Amino acid sequence: PESKADVFESSKNSAKGVIFMSEFWNKAFDLNGRCAVITGAAAGIGLACARLLVERGARVALLDRDLTVVDVAASLGSGNIGITVDLRRIDQVNSTIDTVFEHFKRIDYLVNSAGVAVLDKAVDVSEEAWDTTLDINLKASFFVAQACARHMLTQGSGRIVNLASQAAVIGLDRHVAYCASKAAVVGMSKVLAMEWAPHINVNAISPTIVETALGKKAWAGELGERAKSQIPAGRFAQPEEIAGLALYLLSDAASMITGENVVIDGGYSIQ
Repeated sequence: PESKADVFESSKNSAKGVIFMSEFWNKAFDLNGRCAVITGAAAGIGLACARLLVERGARVALLDRDLTVVDVAASLGSGNIGITVDLRRIDQVNSTIDTVFEHFKRIDYLVNSAGVAVLDKAVDVSEEAWDTTLDINLKASFFVAQACARHMLTQGSGRIVNLASQAAVIGLDRHVAYCASKAAVVGMSKVLAMEWAPHINVNAISPTIVETALGKKAWAGELGERAKSQIPAGRFAQPEEIAGLALYLLSDAASMITGENVVIDGGYSIQ
């Protein structure tokens, strides 16, 4: 049988273990001194990510085509900046990322959250709708990642999270361009993870329908209720839940995760 001294020593060691793990998690999610670029950051998932990273101590550059992004950034605190940019213009992308680097002197994180969905039957999809979807969801995501990676590789470290979708792994009616673009984002993320290792981790996140302002409008009423009934969890995702996963993948706790597509869809795609 254990003596009182043995029990005391065991308790003391357990306490040390708890303190050690607490210090590990606190350090892993402490983003003080880190700087992030987030696209599509004026609202929705991008804004939720920006808020969470700022809360954890990071300084953030919010990029969006919406002019309100400047005021949104200001509302998060004086250390953050908002820049209006057309991500379809590669010259604007490169100059914007260079501006961010000049401002922060480093870029540690990128969250590619900008996206668009132009829905139509496959036989009716126009060239304009196809090009718009691929230009924003895929082309822009790649060239923003490329521009950020040039700085990350020079500084020797970085984390990139690309927003894909459950549409990357399943088929959805009237979503042919969207599904194609998001599946391509997942494939792109794997190649970037391979090429830019070990200095940069690149992962994708594939959410189900998310209750952003636009999501609530698009999936209101019977259409939304029918969609929820097909999700084992029985509901849509919240922007903050996607931001929480992004934070984990950006954190030091996820340093061994790269090239993955993390599906966060309440079980929809397992059926």
